[in-house]
Amino acid sequence: MSAIHKLTMPKWGLSMQEGKVNGWLKEIGESIAVGEEIVEVESEKIAGAVEASVAGVLRRQIASAEDVLPVGGLLGIVADAEVPDADIDAAIADFLANFTPDTGDEEDAGPKPEKIEVGGRKLRYLKRGEGGEPMILIHGFGGDLNNWLFNHEALAADRTVYALDLPGHGESAKDVGDGSLASLAAAVVGFMDAVGLDAAHLVGHSMGGAVSMAVAQAAPARVRSLTLIASAALGDEINGAYIDGFVGANDRRALKPVLSQLFSDAGLVTRQLIDDMLKYKRLEGVDAALRTISDTLFEHGRQATRLAPVAAGLGKPVLVIWGENDQIIPVAHARAAGKDALVEVLTGQGHMVQMEAANEVNRLIARFLG
Repeated sequence: MSAIHKLTMPKWGLSMQEGKVNGWLKEIGESIAVGEEIVEVESEKIAGAVEASVAGVLRRQIASAEDVLPVGGLLGIVADAEVPDADIDAAIADFLANFTPDTGDEEDAGPKPEKIEVGGRKLRYLKRGEGGEPMILIHGFGGDLNNWLFNHEALAADRTVYALDLPGHGESAKDVGDGSLASLAAAVVGFMDAVGLDAAHLVGHSMGGAVSMAVAQAAPARVRSLTLIASAALGDEINGAYIDGFVGANDRRALKPVLSQLFSDAGLVTRQLIDDMLKYKRLEGVDAALRTISDTLFEHGRQATRLAPVAAGLGKPVLVIWGENDQIIPVAHARAAGKDALVEVLTGQGHMVQMEAANEVNRLIARFLG
């Protein structure tokens, strides 16, 4: 590593162009280990912490709380204690003299979502990374590929990772057939065929975990491992009031308290998050799609399908991750995936644990697959 490491504003998601500094978690002069959280920043979508990729000492805080910086802007400097101040000042001056913010023009070389036809329906997906054993990220009920904003890039460090919009969700076709897990799983297998994947590691959140198990049930040879995050289909109970509230909400006032149940920190439900969700819910066909799925999978506030035996009997590695304070699906279901499953319960976290505790979740998955 170079002796002087620049901490910069991260890019979370394709649309992020700037972020605000919420506050420093480390003081100047403090020693920092790899993976420690140094500064908290927020985009218009959500807040998160910037982690140290190298060990050293926090030598400078360039940005202060409430400062707004473009993506890639300089937040601070981590360096060894022996590095002279003059060298750090020179590195900062050089960075500031040569830094040009990305304006989000067409030349932006980052990956873009694509669409592919699967069984006569268009499905949207985003591909990151190259090589390795491929992975597919499968979101939950009412979600989309942006639910993996803080995970996708990290998980794609050493493999190809696809994030998918299930039928009825995001920008995929709104036809969900009978709304069953089997039909959603068939769409995932069809997607694998379309992009040429013989087998993949499946990472599913909530309903996406249930869909992942349904893929394993229908086509076990296509599944290398299962990572089930706050997964449906491991028990009977589910927060039926949340499901009904989400399906029925059609304005900001109704939607905000519903979405707040997803997070341990209700402050993460930003205006932008609510606006994005309302925009999705007002798309033609979405209301019918969500009602079909919820009537099929979550009728009378219970989970209609139990797939725990599939996970337990798959004979492949299974990782279960849950937020201890999940208000949607009880954390007690975490133990249902069989005695061989690795179970990780994260203290103080809620249902959207892959967003709120992204760094920890990414580490758990990387270690599990490593």
